Order: sequence, then structure tokens, then C-alpha cells
Amino acid sequence: MLSNAHDEFNHLLLALYRLSLECPLHQFQDEALRLVRRSLVFDSCMWGTATQAATGIDIHTIHLHNQPQEMLAAYEAIKHLDTAAAEVAKFTTTTLSFHTASCFSARSQRALVDYGKRFEQQNFFISSTQNRETRFTHWVSLFRASPDAHGTEQERQLLAAVAPHLRQALEHNRILHLGRLHHQLAPCAGLAIADARGILHHADSHFEDLLRAEWAHWKPPALPGVVVQHFGSGQPKFCGRLSVVSCRPERGLLFLHARPRHRADDLTPRELTVARLMAKGDTHKQVAAELGRAPATVRNHMQAIYGKLEVNSIAGLIEELRRVAA
Repeated sequence: MLSNAHDEFNHLLLALYRLSLECPLHQFQDEALRLVRRSLVFDSCMWGTATQAATGIDIHTIHLHNQPQEMLAAYEAIKHLDTAAAEVAKFTTTTLSFHTASCFSARSQRALVDYGKRFEQQNFFISSTQNRETRFTHWVSLFRASPDAHGTEQERQLLAAVAPHLRQALEHNRILHLGRLHHQLAPCAGLAIADARGILHHADSHFEDLLRAEWAHWKPPALPGVVVQHFGSGQPKFCGRLSVVSCRPERGLLFLHARPRHRADDLTPRELTVARLMAKGDTHKQVAAELGRAPATVRNHMQAIYGKLEVNSIAGLIEELRRVAA
């Protein structure tokens, strides 16, 4: 019997990591949870990252499985009553099981019990890992709608064993997605994934080196505040003195690419458009017609472009533009 359980667990992990390689980013978490449900029954899930604060968990990213979005707003109103989350926060790594009616039995927690009934969270597991220094937490909560469907010790142990692999498979899936977004990068380029709050979930050594070149005293896991503000305002690219960081928001995350700053980064948007059209093989007259400008204006742009890039040929222009293509 023990051997059968061991084999089932191994098959689950193999299927999970295979899924992380094959499943698109937007489908992975739901598919991974469906896979886990074959071995550990639950009705819905909340899977995310947060920072532990005095007023309860401060959510950074969240994935809801079989739960409506209004659940989040409802939870914000009562999270200060959530003694289950407070109990989990006492540990660096833990997996606990809770029964809503008995766990939240104080009169002051009546709103929390009502919340559990409304969103069918009568029994639940929480598996969490926390960075003690930053209070950054990655957790998964599995909910059961029936008040009689208590979690067993065997189920708690199974989730405790599976949860680290869920987190690792999720990271693999995201990193693969990041690589697909930037599959033709120069060797000196760096890649990273951060949440909308600017906390890095993954960063390679090139990315960290490029940020330190720009900000000598920078330390992970938080991106420099000026970068977070820049991307928060909707700008896709931050150009520093020595480094350029580009951002693609997707599913509540920032997929980041960093590279050294090059001469072409000094071109104005108009000059960059002209340079790219000329590099494509268009003539001065064709570029002028496409942009609604006089050919003489295009020639003046090209003179300024050559001066900024310190080149004197289309071949040199193409090489400089290649450095800023990503």
C-alpha cells in the first residue's frame, strides 16, 4: 500500500513538471490544480504571493481557481480577523488544516464565518513558505465547500509534500515563458520576473549585474523604486545612464529584460522610426512619403542619426539598431 502511494506521488510530480514545460502561462495554474485534485480533493483554491503585515496579508499576486473575483474584496474587509493566516505566518514553512466553524469560533469572527459560507470555504488547507527577512510569502489555500469534509492528517502531509513542487513548477513555467518572449537576446542581456509591486520572483545574474551597474547599492528582491514607478505609469521601457530595462506586463507579473545602454537609445522616437525604415531598405523619398515629410527633412534626420550613432553607412546603422532591437 505504501509503495502504491509512493508511486502515485512520483507520477503526480512527473506530470506536474511535464505540464510546466508544455502548458501556456495563462493555463498552467488551473491545469496544475486539476492535476493535484486527482490525489487531494478540493473545490476551489487561492494561490499567490503576499507580504505579511500587521493588518493581515498584503497580496502581491493572486490566482483564483473556481472562486469569483469579488472574493478578494470581501476578504480585504475581514482579513484582520483571520487567525488562520496569522497562525500560518508564525512559521517559515508550514502546511495546516482548518475547519472554519471551530477555527473562527469567537463572536468577533462571525463575519469571517459568514464569509466562509458565502464563498464555500468550510474546510481548508494552507501551505505556505515565508522569507523571514522580507516577510514575502508564497502560499496555496485549498478550500472545501462541505462543513463535514474535514482535512485528514494524511491529506495535510500530501499537500506539504506537493506544495514545494507546485511552486517550483510554476517558476519553471514562468521562466520558460520569459525565455520565449526574449528568444534572440545578446549574451549580455538579463532576464527577470517581478510582480506589480516590484518584488523579483526570478532574476538571472546578468539582470542583477546590469541593475547594480546602474544603482551601485541596489539589492534584491525589490526593484529600484524609480523603475517600479516608471512601469506603473504604463511606460514599457526605462532608460538609465548605463542600463535599459524593458517590461511586458502579463497576468499580474512584469516580464523584464535588461541590457546595456547603447548609442541608439539616444535617438528620438522620430529618429528611431526613420532609422528603422532606412535600415529596412527604403529610400529617402519612400521614408518621406510614408511619414508625410519632405525628403530634405528625412536627410536632415539621417545626418543627425549618423552623428549620434557615430556611423557613416547603412551597414553601421543596422548594427547599432540591432543592439537595441529587444
